[in-house]
Amino acid sequence: MLLQSVKATGDDALNANQFFAYLGSAKLILGYEMRLPPLNALRAFEAAARHESYIGASAELNITRGAISRHVKILEDHLGVQLFVRRAQGVHLTEAGQQFLPVLSQAFRQIKEEAARLQSHATDLRIICPPATSIRWLIPHLDGFRARHPDIRVRLTTEFYGEVGFNNLDYDLGFSVDYWPTRPPEIITLQLFPSRLTPACAPSLLAKIGPVRTISDLKKADFLHETPRHEDWRSWINAFAQDQLDPMSGIEFPNFDMASRAATLGAGFVMGDLVLCKEEFESGALVAPLSDMVCDAEYGGVCLIGSPEKWNYPKVVAFREWAAEVASHDT
Repeated sequence: MLLQSVKATGDDALNANQFFAYLGSAKLILGYEMRLPPLNALRAFEAAARHESYIGASAELNITRGAISRHVKILEDHLGVQLFVRRAQGVHLTEAGQQFLPVLSQAFRQIKEEAARLQSHATDLRIICPPATSIRWLIPHLDGFRARHPDIRVRLTTEFYGEVGFNNLDYDLGFSVDYWPTRPPEIITLQLFPSRLTPACAPSLLAKIGPVRTISDLKKADFLHETPRHEDWRSWINAFAQDQLDPMSGIEFPNFDMASRAATLGAGFVMGDLVLCKEEFESGALVAPLSDMVCDAEYGGVCLIGSPEKWNYPKVVAFREWAAEVASHDT
């Protein structure tokens, strides 16, 4: 068997070059072109071996534990050796698995480093930004960045983060909030502008229900919520109106743009963000009847996020510095 042949050389710690040299020798000896193992199977084994756990590998690769197990079995069948010993308390590397792990780890590390080097010189800047921040802040300002850096092409994805969160393989930078609870500690953040909240409505609503001078007057119309969690209204009520208003009452919308649009149509009170609703406030489409009652959003303001590996790429630095300069006018 190939790994047993490798062991027979007496080398305890093979590097990637040595291992692939043995692969070439095997092709000559056996007289056929040896197929490389499936990449997904190699990734699954390497992650499971590092974690000494299928559960840890499944969390890292965002696939099920069963999928990790199947990929490892495919790799074992391909190589013809057992890589793990399965026990009730978890999995443990066999001697063959212990030999194979450093080879794979080094190979993946080399691929990652070379890919990062190539990306650092690429002109495309890949950014993910949630819809409200995209439509209301980033896109209106983006021409300014393009004019300053015509050599950098921004590839913008307007989308919410999935369960995995920010993925530095897919994006160079992201927009988020300051205090997202599940953010990995290694992610770097740069605060741009605060999220300051106050109830807002259309002038037509006030014409219908009368003036709003006190907290109790807010009961005259529906609360408009941008998410099912109602954290926008919950933050403001906790700051100013505990036991006076019910944060769970009102109408739910799938995003902030729909909630604020409904407010401009006179459907009720939306929790207006002083920066993201700036255009509506300046045009008079929305007014803030209790403008002296302003609080910070539960998760803080808007920030840029990125990985340590890419944070100092020239194109990332250019965007960071530009965004911070533009945001300074909104603080």
